[in-house]
Amino acid sequence: MRGQLETRDDSPAGPPQGRMLPLGGKAQSAKGAHMTSLDNLLDFDQSALKAYCERVGEKSFRATQLFRWIHHRGVGSFDDMTDLARSLRAKLAGVAEVRPLSVMADKGSVDGTRKWLFDVGQGNAIETVYIPEDDRATLCISSQAGCAVGCRFCSTGHQGFSRNLTTGEIIGQLWHAEHRMKAELGLGANERAISNVVMMGMGEPLQNYSQLVPALRMMLDDHGYGLSRRRVTVSTSGVVPMIDRLREDCPVALAVSLHAPDDALRDMLVPINKKYPIDELLGACERYLDAAPRDFITFEYCMLDGVNDTPAQAQALVNLVKNRLPVKFNLIPFNPFPESGLKRSSDARVRAFGEVLLEAGLVTTIRKTRGDDIDAACGQLAGEVQDRTDAQRRMTRSIPIVAVAPSNANPSVSSQPLKQ
Repeated sequence: MRGQLETRDDSPAGPPQGRMLPLGGKAQSAKGAHMTSLDNLLDFDQSALKAYCERVGEKSFRATQLFRWIHHRGVGSFDDMTDLARSLRAKLAGVAEVRPLSVMADKGSVDGTRKWLFDVGQGNAIETVYIPEDDRATLCISSQAGCAVGCRFCSTGHQGFSRNLTTGEIIGQLWHAEHRMKAELGLGANERAISNVVMMGMGEPLQNYSQLVPALRMMLDDHGYGLSRRRVTVSTSGVVPMIDRLREDCPVALAVSLHAPDDALRDMLVPINKKYPIDELLGACERYLDAAPRDFITFEYCMLDGVNDTPAQAQALVNLVKNRLPVKFNLIPFNPFPESGLKRSSDARVRAFGEVLLEAGLVTTIRKTRGDDIDAACGQLAGEVQDRTDAQRRMTRSIPIVAVAPSNANPSVSSQPLKQ
């Protein structure tokens, strides 16, 4: 069956009033600007919350009540959890809190995209993006303050790495967005503002595995956000051992940042490929399909002018995956930033590339750029990172990527919109 090459169009909406708050306000994590001795209940999935309740002398069923108040209803004050005994509320107030992330900035795009900048302490800030569409609303969540992978086309990677986020800081992004948007949209108690979550923000999620998995379980929990495994996606640069662990522990939808058809080029674009080359990565993807909620793996492919965008490279991708595993290719127009030294492929070259994949029967889409006017598009998230890895110096000294074709090369297929 022939694939479909499409570009998603999304309905525009007016932007909210942007607002900026100073960095380093009230502490929002144990590693934040100000330390706190209270336990953050956002750190606990339901099983951990049951253990916590027992530890403070309460019956474990109280955990379900607490969990629903916090995640399903979005209540942060114990005083407002009215079906809990007053004595329990007083006890909780002395040892715990629901600690939201501190909003530094709230920016809206002309296309309806919304970006929040959250202070996570010690000079670090992370970004979260809300992307509304006609049939869904997706939240793009960060997993680290910075990223150590260092992909050449990613703004976050050029900023370096500071630290992993806690579970509470990961789920806190969804907690804030879900309940803020429910209030703004006037949704009912059982209606969802966020229908899809993608772990595609700042950081490599599988390099923060211990904090990621409890957050995923909260997203899936019917007493929390009630998302299906098909609607929660973890995106990875290819950390092979952790793909295998995710298959066993919490198999949600999987997206892989591929970006090249061979190891030589991928070594330069995605440095982790030197440790886990393409053949090992594809093997992990094959194994993951046994437990995956979808019957395919999504491969993300950032289109870089003259670097990875020729018809010959598209055919190499076909040869790589055809008859090996079912995939969907998501072609992503590069969002330029000065430090990268890279350029976006023309629309014509992107569509010519996609046609090669389509003709081979591979499902292929072109991602529509969203939120680029507020630096919220794919690859643009940077936040503020106190780098501990000297990334900028290392990436400045790295070997330039040599173009494989002139940027004005004529594509073999017209860039006219394709019929669906």
